[in-house]
Amino acid sequence: MFAGFFGAVRGGVAAALLLAVLGAAPARAQIMDREIGSAPAVRVDTPLPAHDTMKTGVPPFSHPEALFPNALSDWLRGHGVNLLVDNVNEFAGAITPPTRGSTPGFSNYRQGASNAGQYAVQLDVDWEKLAGLDGFATHMITIGRYGTTANRMFGDWLNHASEVYGGGGNVVVHLVYAYGEETLLGGRIAIAAGRMAEISDFAASPLFCNFQNGSFCGRPKGITDTNYDAGYPAATWGFRVRGRPARSVYVQTGLYPIEDGIYQVFQHRTGFKFNGANIIGYAAPVETAWEPIFGHGRLPGHYKFGAQLFSTPQNDNFLDLGGMPYALTRQKQKTRSASWSSWAMFDQRLLHYRDRESGLTALCGMIYNDPHTSLREYEVYGALLNRGMFASRPYDTLGIALTYTKIAPGVTLSEGYLLNRHAALPNHATGVQRETMVLEVNYAIHVMRGVILTPLLEYYVHPNGQYNLRDAALLGFKSHIQFM
Repeated sequence: MFAGFFGAVRGGVAAALLLAVLGAAPARAQIMDREIGSAPAVRVDTPLPAHDTMKTGVPPFSHPEALFPNALSDWLRGHGVNLLVDNVNEFAGAITPPTRGSTPGFSNYRQGASNAGQYAVQLDVDWEKLAGLDGFATHMITIGRYGTTANRMFGDWLNHASEVYGGGGNVVVHLVYAYGEETLLGGRIAIAAGRMAEISDFAASPLFCNFQNGSFCGRPKGITDTNYDAGYPAATWGFRVRGRPARSVYVQTGLYPIEDGIYQVFQHRTGFKFNGANIIGYAAPVETAWEPIFGHGRLPGHYKFGAQLFSTPQNDNFLDLGGMPYALTRQKQKTRSASWSSWAMFDQRLLHYRDRESGLTALCGMIYNDPHTSLREYEVYGALLNRGMFASRPYDTLGIALTYTKIAPGVTLSEGYLLNRHAALPNHATGVQRETMVLEVNYAIHVMRGVILTPLLEYYVHPNGQYNLRDAALLGFKSHIQFM
């Protein structure tokens, strides 16, 4: 495993050095906040300009630095077509042995390494420039994913060690989303509809994917505790409207049909199945945020509060139809007619260094789900991002993130009863699930224009929320190459 790890590191560094020799003059430095997939969160998190007007217009598209800037891309962007191509690759290898045992499940655990990745294409079109349609733009992302994730090797099914694993359908081209957005009154109102990933707009932040582990990137995992929540790279038909009653305040809501099997290949293998025959309910989120900017415009912050209601019936995680523990009576679980989740998410730049891309930023938040239907009752997180802490490395970033997940009491009790009678446990568990923590420490190295390499350490406390599994430590690295 170590030979493979260090071999991959050497290969990545050698490739980066070769590209550095061949590359052109440096451009404005790329940061992980601007990788493909973060564009909806960036648009949501951008307050009105200080001297705003009522003139309708399309908000600027994301424009990260690229490895291969070219005249064609600049010409297309000047005429309203924004085409981005990137690759994210994530390696993780366990440096601790897994729990051993002969019981079902344990025999499959092993100490190993994994690699997962994603190539993506983003296409934004400004129809105001192309066809004179004031304020109207369309957005589309397609991806291809490959590889696997290391966490299942030591028994964890809650938080991926490589967040780009899964959901891509094992196809060359998978549609993430494709929708239109109309911006009115100088950005005070934005209306979007089409195939949309709900959690790209709600409970989202472009800061989350400065990390690799799936408990934090591309959003804290607790918010997608239910399979009925459309999160990247899955999408459903959706409608969203956002209003800004003040420069630094927004309120948004929407309606998203719940499609059965959204994360399963039988329904959404390519993402191009649009028939809607599998719609079984609706998700209705609402979110409001205050986005102050302190320190003479150098210390931005985002303070978000939101909740969502799912109209689709879901099973109670503890009670049967008669109001008794289903794990004891062996009767059918009680059905709840609806469920919900809620969140509070904050980020604030605390210190400012040389420019607006550099400084120390703190993140914290909590997701609380319906305890009767959820697996994760709540998740809390905290993180620090220190970009530009070394004067000689103004675009490098040191990141530290910790998440804590509490399993719903009904799940814990039910699994205890099932274990006592030697019955199979849900959620791929090999013991009673209670709580878990994931720590990540990384250092993102801005190698050159469009290339970031991030060595990292991940540490899992009570993998899968189980006390009977050993803690696991992993070393790895994340690379991000923005080609154009």
